[in-house]
Amino acid sequence: MDAFFAAIAVLDDPSLKGKAVLTGGTGPRAVVTTASYEARQFGCGSAMPMAVALRRCPHATVVKVPGQRIREMSAAVFEVIEGFCPLVQPLSVDEAFLDMTGSERLLGPPEDIARKLKEAIHARTGLTASVGVSFNKLLAKLASDLEKPDGLTVITRDNLDDVLLPLPVSRLWGVGPATEETLRKQGITTVGDLRGLSEAALRRKLGDLGGSLWRRCRGIDDRPVVPDRQAKSIGHEQTFGHDLDDPENVRAVLLGHTEAVGRRLRKHGFIAKGVTVKIRDGQFRTVTRSTTVDPATDETDALWSATKGLFDAWAQQQFVPVRLIGVTAGPLSQGGEQLGLFDQTQHEKRKRVDAAADTIVQRFGSAALHRGSAKPSDRKR
Repeated sequence: MDAFFAAIAVLDDPSLKGKAVLTGGTGPRAVVTTASYEARQFGCGSAMPMAVALRRCPHATVVKVPGQRIREMSAAVFEVIEGFCPLVQPLSVDEAFLDMTGSERLLGPPEDIARKLKEAIHARTGLTASVGVSFNKLLAKLASDLEKPDGLTVITRDNLDDVLLPLPVSRLWGVGPATEETLRKQGITTVGDLRGLSEAALRRKLGDLGGSLWRRCRGIDDRPVVPDRQAKSIGHEQTFGHDLDDPENVRAVLLGHTEAVGRRLRKHGFIAKGVTVKIRDGQFRTVTRSTTVDPATDETDALWSATKGLFDAWAQQQFVPVRLIGVTAGPLSQGGEQLGLFDQTQHEKRKRVDAAADTIVQRFGSAALHRGSAKPSDRKR
């Protein structure tokens, strides 16, 4: 979806149309959740401190979009998407992969399907979506970003090089400002320039990231679209527009991800035997930390205890500003674990709490309810 939260704000208040809009809070620790395209022209972006965004764009209007409204619009979008295709892999409240293999006989050529999908979403919600069509997830995601807002881009095997090679290297996933600068100093500014290097040369320059970029600059990606019901793990992650340098802010985001993972586990009847925390810094160095959960669980409190422990252990030893944070629960199984009498009693209490929380979130949106904040300052308020 195009600037999803900001677009909802404009939809609900048409006087904001054409203006710079920032969604999020206004407190000292507030961050931007979405910047409208008018605000992005001034360098504003998601996860940026609101104070920084307002310095860059002092005439912007700050709006807090109710969680209930976000949930309502997200549900409407996904209802449309799932009417087109059963193989849907959600990435967030406003983004998903669809595997349309074999749909041409029913819905027409891929570009026609994409156009019909965009039209259906707009008719249902009044919002615009950008759709990328290609033969793998890497290229479909890249295509969806090329003509925003309200874009439709198709990358085929025939036009792959025409589309991909002229793009700046920063368009490839994994190339942040530091990597872009490293490559620029060596005269590498486009994907075509990158294509000219061997895998060995890229690995010498960039380590494991070099090997990944060798594949990406050739459009190689064999990851399948995996719906939640078929997944071996369920996760949430978020890449920030700038590095978060406050561990409390990162922890708060991680708590939200853990709550979302717990809800998805319960929705599909899964329990998880472990959790993994994924952390990426501004240099695109990635750290993962994993632990088992015994007994396997779908309880948010148990998942958060494990997730928080992993993050805190890392942060206490080597915290650096964070570009991406994520949590994954898995491997998954169905059915409950055998518990003792006391554990069973506590389990039933926690299940009732989770069920009540899920009902509230389903009705009023994910912003309506959270467990106690990870921030000491928030607990005082």
